[in-house]
Amino acid sequence: MGRSIDIGAAALGAPALIDLEELLATRLLVQGNSGSGKSHLLRRLLEQSAGLVQQIVIDPEGDFVSLAERYGHLALDAAECERDLPAIAARVREHRVSVVLNLEELEADAQLRAAAQFLGALFDADRALWFPALVVVDEAQLFAPAAASDGSDEARRLSLAAMTNLMCRGRKRGLAGVIATQRLAKLAKNVAAEASNFLMGRTFLDIDMARAADLLGMERRQAEMFRDLERGAFVGLGPAISRRPLRVKIGEVETADRGAAPKLAPLPEAMEAEALQNLIFAPGEAPAPPRVRIAPKPERLLEIFSQIETPAPDIVAAPPPELTDEEREATIEEIIGQIVGEAKAAQQAAETLHRDFQLRCRIRRLGPGAPDLADFRRRLTIFRAKKAFEAADEESWARAVEIAARLPGDLQSVFLYLSRAAAAGQPCPDDAEIAGFFGSASPSRARRMLGELERNEWIVARVDFEQRRIIAFPELGLETAA
Repeated sequence: MGRSIDIGAAALGAPALIDLEELLATRLLVQGNSGSGKSHLLRRLLEQSAGLVQQIVIDPEGDFVSLAERYGHLALDAAECERDLPAIAARVREHRVSVVLNLEELEADAQLRAAAQFLGALFDADRALWFPALVVVDEAQLFAPAAASDGSDEARRLSLAAMTNLMCRGRKRGLAGVIATQRLAKLAKNVAAEASNFLMGRTFLDIDMARAADLLGMERRQAEMFRDLERGAFVGLGPAISRRPLRVKIGEVETADRGAAPKLAPLPEAMEAEALQNLIFAPGEAPAPPRVRIAPKPERLLEIFSQIETPAPDIVAAPPPELTDEEREATIEEIIGQIVGEAKAAQQAAETLHRDFQLRCRIRRLGPGAPDLADFRRRLTIFRAKKAFEAADEESWARAVEIAARLPGDLQSVFLYLSRAAAAGQPCPDDAEIAGFFGSASPSRARRMLGELERNEWIVARVDFEQRRIIAFPELGLETAA
């Protein structure tokens, strides 16, 4: 379990927790009809994780600008800086500033284009700026519609492409999508399908209840429960929330919600019919001229850039916890174990896994001094090889690790993999197995590496009478079985 945040109460009053590290890796989808409490849930999530991770909010209704006063977010009015959104997004990524992009003053088509430009610039940031960030998109069905929407086809295409990149490919770039929609049926399926965590609120249409039940692994006959959920109640599932469907009541928030439900107010005092007629039909003022959008002055853009580059949030994250060397090593080994345990890890290069490793180290607040790529590659190699054959002799394994430390990067992986097999009395893996072990699909590459090891006399390869390859390790006094 990584760093957890409290979003409310579960059964019997127990705290409902979200694992922030898992959330960054697996994304979140929230569904609920209007008035079900989606924005309240997002606000609670943002408030609880403020100061722990950068937050970027795409806000079509201006509901989240109140985060600026309390938590130091930079509130951007898209109507003021529409033309400069890509440059602003690039600086936001570089300086890791939490922002709320307020699209309230833009027309539907302009909202789609602005969101596409901003998300696109976040996604296209330089590799060195791939820091972890929560990207929260409220009313996601507007930006990734399943069918034609209010905006033009071109704007819809651009916005949908940006949302797809966020949910499908954003993880490697540190961007964790958190999207909320009124109806799953209105949201593009390829965007919704990439989320691994779900919080489903009150909904009434059969198709939405059925899809919510399917996503949560519930039987169709249980779908009726979504009609009975009260405002602010959700059913959650996912690696960051719970392994089984969990009913959650979202907790209180500290900032005001501009989208709160209206309250009843008394009507004005009754008036006579003649007075009412004079009031309603009185000559009105001349209609105002159509509003012309004026480009922002350079001074305003300079002010925005200055706020990004020198942020002054009201809250400051606590310093990283002081860890002993043993605790730090244990945490690093735990993170590497989590990465190796994921299904796709075996097919990914060490450089890709190292970016994931760095992100998780930041979430666990290890501070400076986390293993660089070379050290991570060595640790990953040892971990993978050690897990390959559990029954090997520990003394021989320790000697193999010592020898492998003298070898260059990828050769360490092959040497440790084969020596572990020899120590366990296992036959030599074939070329395809060796290549697959260090993330390649090329048997010829495995043969080249074996040739390199043999030329430098780290191993001796031979074949028996049945043409089965046997690898001997002179310094270890071991060889693979026939």
